[in-house]
Amino acid sequence: QVQLVESGGGLVQPGGSLRLSCVVSGSRFSIDAMAWYRQVPGQSREWVASISSGGWPNYLDSVKGRFTVSRDNGKNTVYLQMNNLKPEDTAVYYCKKVLGDYWGQGTQVTVSS
Repeated sequence: QVQLVESGGGLVQPGGSLRLSCVVSGSRFSIDAMAWYRQVPGQSREWVASISSGGWPNYLDSVKGRFTVSRDNGKNTVYLQMNNLKPEDTAVYYCKKVLGDYWGQGTQVTVSS
């Protein structure tokens, strides 16, 4: 059974940083492309970033230069380093296997002074 567990969310002031982690089990993680999404209440879930099995990243335009997606295949973990956070980044962040409908439970990120 595939499971994804996110962690690392929290409350941070504008301009601050957070690093989200997503541990994947029950899957051959090293060959999985992974993605991060976010969702604000009342809005659709929005793709934020993805990383291929080979480590190639892609980003939503509004987070380019501020967010970095990475992976550690030895730890079955994908990360999202978020720097220079803005209030509009406030959302529940989810990780997902690109192939298949496998999602984590989400972690809340709140950017507020």
